[in-house]
Amino acid sequence: MKVLAAIGSSIMEAQITIGQLAKATDTKAVTIRYYESAGLVSPVTRTESGYRLYTDRERDRLIFIKRARHLGLSLEDVKSLLGLADDENAPCGRVDSIIHEQLERVRSRLKDLQQLEQELDRLERCCQADTVADCKIIESLSR
Repeated sequence: MKVLAAIGSSIMEAQITIGQLAKATDTKAVTIRYYESAGLVSPVTRTESGYRLYTDRERDRLIFIKRARHLGLSLEDVKSLLGLADDENAPCGRVDSIIHEQLERVRSRLKDLQQLEQELDRLERCCQADTVADCKIIESLSR
């Protein structure tokens, strides 16, 4: 159900409920409320019965948030990026910096995961026992 808000004789952008926004963006309503409490999105208005109403702008922001979170960006970084996106004349250096810092965090995690993989591979190869009593993995983890 789309609701049109009218002010005087001008008609405003179509508004949708939180349930419709959740469905349109494949996001749970509780997550949208959480993002609202974090200051990332906000309803344009509320109905007389208190239901939140959103516009395409909030839908687009929510899609932006989901994509940024998929990249592993923190809510703080997402909030910064949204603020920068709202100011088209802002220099892009801060955006570049946020992405560079995230890339460095990802590279560090990849390095840690590669070390973990090597250790697990070593453990897997060290045990050729038939019983747990002779298992080199159990022995190695017990030290």
